[in-house]
Amino acid sequence: MQFFLNKFDNNPAYMFFIMGGIYCVMMFIGHLLLKKPADWVEAHEEGGIKEFFATLGKNFKFSFTNKTFIGIWIMFYINIHCGLALISQEKAIFTAVGLTTGVAATLGSVTAIANAAGRLGFSAWADTFKDRNTIYKIIFIMSIALTGATILTHGIENKIVVLCVALLIAVNAGYGGGFSNVPTLLSDHFGMKSISAVHGMCLSAWAVAGLTGNQMATAIIERVGDNATGYQTVLYATGALYVVALIVCFVLVKPTKKEKAAA
Repeated sequence: MQFFLNKFDNNPAYMFFIMGGIYCVMMFIGHLLLKKPADWVEAHEEGGIKEFFATLGKNFKFSFTNKTFIGIWIMFYINIHCGLALISQEKAIFTAVGLTTGVAATLGSVTAIANAAGRLGFSAWADTFKDRNTIYKIIFIMSIALTGATILTHGIENKIVVLCVALLIAVNAGYGGGFSNVPTLLSDHFGMKSISAVHGMCLSAWAVAGLTGNQMATAIIERVGDNATGYQTVLYATGALYVVALIVCFVLVKPTKKEKAAA
């Protein structure tokens, strides 16, 4: 995106048109390649707009009255919220610890790769556990450990580059891994027949986090200062939220009966 912005004198309109065209081609090719199993029969609701809203209300009630779903929603929301809060400040943090603009941009690409690698790596790792929720415990413990280390050492203010880079790589990897494991975690608890409804409802957490993550970081920095101290203060908020998410992991999202039997 930065390449296209530079190419067209920082006019975002060109960048959006070009990226939109690229996405359109990629999504259309993906649509052609993806196929359901030959023996899969999916139920479809009949009716018009009235029936649509009735089904939507039914799905909402089914999801948000279930303790396990609420726990997964909160975990997912916090992971995305904290991820966006820190990812939105990446370049500023890298600059604050003394890195040049070029190095900061390169590290931005490294953290983006970590995001993609987290989606693949944490998903593959989760397949080795009887309880898929274990992967979220690992993600949150990792995030708490590195956030806590950066807070205790004042890593941003003291320009501890290695620690700050490790933190942002871990947050990006956890962001990607947390996102990619949601469908399978939901299917373990609610079954494939309900996956469309509950997954759709769970994605509302991502939407809400998109509205709050960046804004929380921006609000803290505007209040404390657009400097190392401000970025360090953001970590207090994200660290506390990661602790909440870990507690939710243990308290609200219990292993299924099948997982307990296999343990």
